[in-house]
Amino acid sequence: MDLISSLARLELSEDEKSKLVGQMGNILKYFDKLKQVDVSGVEPMAHASPICNVWRDDSPGENFTIAEVLLNAPEESDNQLVVPKIVD
Repeated sequence: MDLISSLARLELSEDEKSKLVGQMGNILKYFDKLKQVDVSGVEPMAHASPICNVWRDDSPGENFTIAEVLLNAPEESDNQLVVPKIVD
């Protein structure tokens, strides 16, 4: 649990850790139960419903101006959006 909470950058109390260990154990038991389902003859699929991407033509059209894009930006510099660093 320490490794998982570290990877998720969560600070958990000992009570929270012990509660989550029990919950994760239940999830793993559920996966074991799912493994018992006979799926022979079931065709693999990517989605539960028959959906597909709707593509549009890649053609130029009206775009926002730089001023419009930066209008609600929390921070900008040299006509560019400034975003927080997310990778150490």
